[in-house]
Amino acid sequence: MGRIAYVNGRFVPQSDACVSIEDRGYQFADAVYEVWALFGGKLADPEGHFARLERSLGEIAIAMPMSRRALTLVLKEAVRRNRVSEGLVYLQVSRGVAPRDHPFPKTPTPPSVVITVSAVDRAASEARAAKGVGVITTPENRWGRCDIKTVGLLPNVLAKQKAREAGAVEAWFVDELGFITEGGSSNAWIVDAEGRLRTRDTNANILRGVTRLTLLDVMREEGLEVDERPFTPSDALAAREAFITGAGSLVLPVVSVDGKPIGEGRPGPLATRLRRLYIERAKATAL
Repeated sequence: MGRIAYVNGRFVPQSDACVSIEDRGYQFADAVYEVWALFGGKLADPEGHFARLERSLGEIAIAMPMSRRALTLVLKEAVRRNRVSEGLVYLQVSRGVAPRDHPFPKTPTPPSVVITVSAVDRAASEARAAKGVGVITTPENRWGRCDIKTVGLLPNVLAKQKAREAGAVEAWFVDELGFITEGGSSNAWIVDAEGRLRTRDTNANILRGVTRLTLLDVMREEGLEVDERPFTPSDALAAREAFITGAGSLVLPVVSVDGKPIGEGRPGPLATRLRRLYIERAKATAL
């Protein structure tokens, strides 16, 4: 069976799914998105993702296309129709269709809603986590509102492509002060030389990662202290461990930066443990 997409009230074969060429998401990246991990066919971290979606929409003055309850039903129906148990659910909401003009349409338009579902090979993901991944660094060149989960991701695309060409899986952006902000599609963490967990404060206008937020709760329950303070690439190279977090990567150990090893060049015990604890939490609280 082919994949099924939801587009503006209809479930259609994904190969036939389309939106108007005058959709403002296509013309201006005037849209936001969310991605849920799926465990056992259920949505991971549901509260965090719905809250971030509502915030992102509010920041750019797009109305929620439907109630949270109704959206939950549509998301779950998309999962059911695609028969996916382990995977990712992608939701995009744009300002809608209107003649091309930079200001908002004079006559309000209904938001466009697109949902797709894809499967993930969890065994392959676990094998990658057991080996660890590399990251590269790249200058921060994005706009100043990365806290909004907008579809305007061209700098991220270019950074991720640069990482791929270097044999890495992620790129860490470095700001004008020399500090790592975040990854192209993930939050960045280290266990520094003193053994402290460190990650950037979200007040720095980085993405308010939902996986990051859940993991912070897990850390508190485990009695682990977190220093929400920026770190440099040099700090990362001097660290005991490093990892990234996101709906796609979950908690993924990082073993090198710009081709240079971190610690012993293999996944550290804390990152490995936190991955296990996060997955346990996500499965237990999935909707």
